[in-house]
Order: sequence, then structure tokens, then C-alpha cells
Amino acid sequence: MQLNVPTLVLVDIYILALVGILMLHAWRRGRREPTLGYLAAALLLGVLGTVLVSALRGVGMDVVPLVLGNMVLHLSAAMTWTALRVFTGRQPHLPGICAGAAIWALLCLNPAFYESLTVRVAASSLITVSYTGLGAFELWRSRKNLEVAYLPALVLTLFHMAFYLVRIVVDRGMPFDHALASSGDGASFFSLLIFETLLYAIGIAFVTLAMVKERAELKFRAAAYCDPLTGVGNRRAFMTTGEYLVESCEHRKEPVALLLCDLDHFKRLNDNYGHASGDEALVAFTRIAVGSMRKQDVFGRIGGEEFACLLADADDEAGAQVAERIRREFAELPFQAPGELSVSIGIVSSKEGGYDLFNLLALADDALYAAKDKGRNRIQRYPAD
Repeated sequence: MQLNVPTLVLVDIYILALVGILMLHAWRRGRREPTLGYLAAALLLGVLGTVLVSALRGVGMDVVPLVLGNMVLHLSAAMTWTALRVFTGRQPHLPGICAGAAIWALLCLNPAFYESLTVRVAASSLITVSYTGLGAFELWRSRKNLEVAYLPALVLTLFHMAFYLVRIVVDRGMPFDHALASSGDGASFFSLLIFETLLYAIGIAFVTLAMVKERAELKFRAAAYCDPLTGVGNRRAFMTTGEYLVESCEHRKEPVALLLCDLDHFKRLNDNYGHASGDEALVAFTRIAVGSMRKQDVFGRIGGEEFACLLADADDEAGAQVAERIRREFAELPFQAPGELSVSIGIVSSKEGGYDLFNLLALADDALYAAKDKGRNRIQRYPAD
């Protein structure tokens, strides 16, 4: 298959410019997400570099396309690396961004390097390989913390790096003006280079935008399921995760226990000592309760001062032991008003309430009110006497 080089160059410029503008628009609309901003800069620098390399060649200004044009193209590769680096949570590295362009400029000061097309091709490809490899490394070392589908971006980046490694070995170089004038086999690798770079630019823009969107959705979802004060799950999160836990315990024929906790005299605490003290009490209780939970248990704030603990593989006796530990540790906390902190806890197990989370909550609520009626600062199993 023969690819017309001038046509490919024009298509390359047009598509890179279009994708770059769209990425710039996504950056502005996406609350200035830095990853998209750096990627937009990479694409638009790629357009500028391609124009400089192609438009001024053979008109008596070869120093501009050879030196300045390739410097801009290396800055484009550096920006792509920076986009991936910023996406993984690291800061841009300005010396690293400028290193490729600076190295190219210094190499071009050497007449032997400047006059050797083969050496220039190898050096330019090696700089591209370095930046592409750094981008792949950023994704790989942060893979456990990304929580998004990073593999498409990693595979695409590694393929692009491998292509330029092959270029170092097989491409002896062809003068750009000769390549533009040629449409036969002599320009086949050069046209393939343009084609691959174009596909890579489109692909990396698409997968990066997808990763940014996926991470934003995860953040919104986490915010929707998280209590902002205590940092634990809210009522929606507790019900969703709790139902799954109850079903799992029923399937394994394991008991499950529910603890419904309510801080005593919370309104009086807020009225007498201010809402800051109330918030402090909520956070302190959360810390104690979470410290008493196992990894498989579910805990959440389901109301203003009301919390729920769902214990896997635990009967009411085991639930009572956990509840008593929470009640005692909370009551013993040093607070500005001694004796003000206490909690009442209602307990029910699947033996009494079955494997129905709503029914367990209702029965635990009955036990909780019984604990309140008996003087607060106590635990009460269901059924209450």
C-alpha cells in the first residue's frame, strides 16, 4: 500500500489541530483539569512542530525546520509525558520538559551531527523513546493507586515507544523535501511514521480523556456515598454495602449482628458547648467505632448522631461485646464537660431479625429506644424486657 506523504502531512496537521482544540475545550470545561491542559499543549505543539518542519524545508531556511521545528516536536513529546505524570498525582518537572529540546539544540551545534541525517534520525527517535518510556513508567508505578482503566494508555504508549525503537534500527533517513516529492516505496517508512504518530496522538488523547472522566465519576460517586464530616459511609453507602453483606452471610449460613448507636443528649451538647463540640464528639465516636470494626464489617453514619454497625459472622453475644467496648471507650474520652459523652446502643442479630437489613434496622431501633428508656449510656439486646 502506498501512502501519499503530502496528503498525510496535511491530514496530520488538520487532525492534530482539531483534537488539540477539542482537548483545550475539554480542559476549560472540566474545571481546568491539568492533565487535559498538558495534553492539549502537546497536541498543539505537535501541530506547530509539524508546520515548522514541513513548511519551511527547501526554501533556504533549513535551520528553522531542522533545529526549531524538532525542538517544538520534542516539547510536544515532553508535554505528553507531563500529562501522564500529572494524572498520576505528581508535579510537572520543568527541567525534564525542557531537556529534550535543549539536548537537540546543543547537538545541532555540532557540524558533524547537523550534516548526518542518519544520526539526526536516531537522536530524535531516542529522545521520543525516552519521553514515551517515562510516560509509561509513570502509569506503571502508580497503577495500584489509579483506580481507573490505565492499561489501554499503557499499551498504546509502549507500542509507540517500540515503533520508535524500530525506527532507530531500520530508518536510515530521507530528506524531508525528497519524501514530500516521493510517493513510492522510498517514502514508505516515512509515511508510516506520520501515520503511526497520528494514530498515537488520537489514541492517547481518547484514552486519557476516558481516564480523566472515569476518575471524576469515581470522585463524585465517593462524595455521594461519604459523610463529609466523619469520612465514613453515609446512609446510602451503608444500605448498599450492608445489603450485600447480609446476602453474603445468608449464603454462607453465617450469623450477622446489627448495632444501632445514638449519641445521648446530643442536642444539649450542641446547645451548651457549640456545634464544634458536637462535631468533635461525632468524629471521636467514629474513630472509636471504626477501631472496633473488622475489615469485613460495615459501618456508617445513617443520621445526625445515629450510626450503624453491621458485623459479619457475629451473633448477638459477639455484637454485645463489641457494643460494650465502644460504649465504654467513648464514655471514657477526655472531654471539656466530663460525663457529657455517652452512647446508647441497640443490638439485634439475624437469629431474631432474619437476613433482612430493613427488618434488622427496625428491631435494632426498638432495642435502642429501650436503652434510652432505661437511662441511656447502655447497650440493649433485642428483644428488650
